[in-house]
Amino acid sequence: MSLRDRIAELEAELRKAEARTAEEVERFRVAMLGRNGAVTELFARFRQVGAEEKRELGQRLNRLKQDAQARWEELRQGVDDSRPPKACEEGDPTRPAALDPIGGAHPIGLVRDRIVEVFRGIGFTVSQGPEVEDDHHNFSALNFPPDHPARDMQDTFFVEGGKEHSLRTHTSSVQVRVMESTAPPIRTISPGRVYRNEAISARAHAMFHQVEGLYVDKDVSFAELKGTLDHFVKTLFGPGMGIRMRPSYFPFTEPSAEVDMNCTICGGDGCAVCKQSGWVEIMGCGMVDPAVLANCGIDPTIWSGFAFGMGVERIAQLMYRVPDLRLYWENDMRFLEQFRDGTFRT
Repeated sequence: MSLRDRIAELEAELRKAEARTAEEVERFRVAMLGRNGAVTELFARFRQVGAEEKRELGQRLNRLKQDAQARWEELRQGVDDSRPPKACEEGDPTRPAALDPIGGAHPIGLVRDRIVEVFRGIGFTVSQGPEVEDDHHNFSALNFPPDHPARDMQDTFFVEGGKEHSLRTHTSSVQVRVMESTAPPIRTISPGRVYRNEAISARAHAMFHQVEGLYVDKDVSFAELKGTLDHFVKTLFGPGMGIRMRPSYFPFTEPSAEVDMNCTICGGDGCAVCKQSGWVEIMGCGMVDPAVLANCGIDPTIWSGFAFGMGVERIAQLMYRVPDLRLYWENDMRFLEQFRDGTFRT
């Protein structure tokens, strides 16, 4: 079935959609707007559409998504506004027992999906890779020298039997795989879990989440990198937010920079979270080192690029102001139910 026909089919389904219970409303949301939902699938197919059809089909797809979200809200409000029979209000002994409390989407998943949505909106694809990586993809291809601290067992979880395989320490390994298997131009982001041998505390964990981005094309500039990241921060946090970039060092980028944004807690006035500076560090970035391009079979005399990487937990802390990272992994329903509708209620 063509993309155009599938859109028309889903438009008809939306007009006929009905729900009598909260479970049916949720099934509608998952089927249409979930990670593997029908509307989400169409956006994945849209990347294969020819340039002459992109404008028309893109507008129809966006309108379809908006209509699906609006229909979901209508169905949900219809269920919420319904009233139980008078017998139930007075304590009908034959009514069903109360169900277990319902949680919500995990806050880390919510933030990851919002980050991915921002970059998909400007043409980035999503790439995945294995969590157990070999030395080449995790270290060597990314310019990590043999004596780099990341290669030490104090910093990395190595798989039993030697140092040839380890739990990946960053999703940059996915970028290496993409560059080795895809001809430029490349524009992709790599969300996923990463692992580092760190003591678990309110501010650190041995397992956390990253979203890393890569753009490779001809004549890519540092100005494009800054513009991309400025767009990301303003889209996610609001047009009043700004960024600043400080020189830094990473083995796989040159030049490299740390990126700060205005503190969401104090609005830039200074507080304990931002250490009275008004700025909070959110990611590292830089221009892809020519040696990394060469390691991946890309000619650095023709192609250039930029890369960036951020921790999802750090972004989530700025969005939801959760002070202790351990709360994300305790599976406490009292905490998770606060994200039931996709937002955090303080």
